[in-house]
Amino acid sequence: VFCFPDPRTDPWLLVYSPLPITLVFTSYLFVVALGPSYMRQRRRLELRAPLLAYNLAMVALSSYMFYEFLVTSVLANYSYLCQPVDYSRSELGMRMARVCWWFFFSKVIELLDTVFLILRKKQEQVTFLHVYHHGSMLFNWWSGVKYVPGGQAFFIGMLNSFVHIFMYGYYALASLGPRMRRHLWWKRYLTILQLCQFVAIAAHSSYNLFTECPFPDGFNTAVFLYILSLLALFLRFYYQTYIRGKQ
Repeated sequence: VFCFPDPRTDPWLLVYSPLPITLVFTSYLFVVALGPSYMRQRRRLELRAPLLAYNLAMVALSSYMFYEFLVTSVLANYSYLCQPVDYSRSELGMRMARVCWWFFFSKVIELLDTVFLILRKKQEQVTFLHVYHHGSMLFNWWSGVKYVPGGQAFFIGMLNSFVHIFMYGYYALASLGPRMRRHLWWKRYLTILQLCQFVAIAAHSSYNLFTECPFPDGFNTAVFLYILSLLALFLRFYYQTYIRGKQ
């Protein structure tokens, strides 16, 4: 099925043209490439207060998005097996489109994760996985909001928002300093939760490739292939960090 831009979301911030989000992505790559050399002759920044505020704000935003995805899908009686996009201007249709936009915009905000790492001279954490995940999500959700703001896509946003409540909660605690380290024993389980999320999304998107569902197969195929790449990269991270690392 060929998709046309959704006239409801097309005029919204950063959605109308691919140029703004491409400029954001290009600026992000410049920061990743030039940031470490800029910081080389400068002392690392602690940023404890800004980090705590940022991570708590992301917990609040993730909680809001999870609530909106869940409640709207329940009120609209969404199917977890096959859900076409509601392109109407009904209250629930617009509510789902709006939370999809907020989810997309949250991916722009999350680029600050990388900026904070560079300013704190933690360049070893700015890995290929980190940059690939942050950069690719910008374009994935830009296309989602522009063409299919709702439908099957709600499941991805809902799951990811749920995981990010715990992820940014972890980061908020970690920003308080070394005294919190003994309370962060559950980092490994956070990675397992992320992996479970990818498996659920892969199953969800692939199911509709083998059934008749009026949601574009192209989007489900793209989601499935993208999630497989994340699953492979996160499994490699899990092995290197928790298995080989302990050996």
